[in-house]
Amino acid sequence: MAEQEIKTQIKEKIIKALNLEDFKPEDIDNEEPLFGEGLGLDSVDALEIILMLERDYGIKFETAVEAKPYLKNIDTMAELIEEKNGK
Repeated sequence: MAEQEIKTQIKEKIIKALNLEDFKPEDIDNEEPLFGEGLGLDSVDALEIILMLERDYGIKFETAVEAKPYLKNIDTMAELIEEKNGK
């Protein structure tokens, strides 16, 4: 799967998992922070994203702290998925 396809897929899954009904994938910048400023997600949203990564991509984390660097933005999640799934 191409890198851009993965990024669009991640955005679609986040929108669905977090019920962000007012957002479209193109509304989320790949480099925009997902937490705090930027998209403004919180720790509960982080857990939902971690569950999505595990369920949909087979990526498991021992702790939420371990996942934190990969949840920075869409680019970092796409890199993780490509790395774990052999690009």
